[in-house]
Amino acid sequence: MVAQKKQKKAMESINSRLALVMKSGKFVLGYKQTLKTLRQGKAKLVIIANNTPPLR
Repeated sequence: MVAQKKQKKAMESINSRLALVMKSGKFVLGYKQTLKTLRQGKAKLVIIANNTPPLR
């Protein structure tokens, strides 16, 4: 029961932070732009979806 509350609270926190990032407009989509941003050292967070195809 307690673990479920912690998990729910963590999900709410993640959702609210993602909403803040989307609102600020400072994000990139796509693997090419993500790799470019990583190489430049500008990336602070990278989220990879479960259904992401393997890199070529």
